[in-house]
Amino acid sequence: MLDVGETAPEFALPKAGGEAYNDIEPFALTEALGDGPVVLAFFPAAFTSGCTAEMCTFRDSMHRFDELDAGVYGISVDLPPAQNVWIMREELNFPMLSDWDHEVIREYGVVDPEMYDLFEAAERSIFVLDDAGTVTYRWVEDEGETDFAAVIEDVREAVAETARP
Repeated sequence: MLDVGETAPEFALPKAGGEAYNDIEPFALTEALGDGPVVLAFFPAAFTSGCTAEMCTFRDSMHRFDELDAGVYGISVDLPPAQNVWIMREELNFPMLSDWDHEVIREYGVVDPEMYDLFEAAERSIFVLDDAGTVTYRWVEDEGETDFAAVIEDVREAVAETARP
């Protein structure tokens, strides 16, 4: 798994913007770097209770990330049209990236080990990257119930540290 201090692998994925089911455009990580910290929030699947709770907590905290010029992106193996429907249903205010071929979750080392031999999905994890693409913070979900408000606060603090010159 990618660790703090390592350079994040570059990737290009379809980006679901959430304005309509077909609101899809290309996204390259290299284009997002240099505009402030980047938050990559990997999650197993849209429309599930835990993922909805996590992404809605990000939604409700987005003003705090916007103040730090941070780009926040959800990443799952869901197809972009499904991500768009989910964005609209939950009124999410940040885009989703579709790792439909599962390459990025493998490169970042976040394939959920509980899903092996059944279905390959992302392990719930969050990476904060600086302008150069270096990982400055990493969180991976532990066993048990997750306090998403506390996790998002920790991520916001990591973003604030990363944003400081």
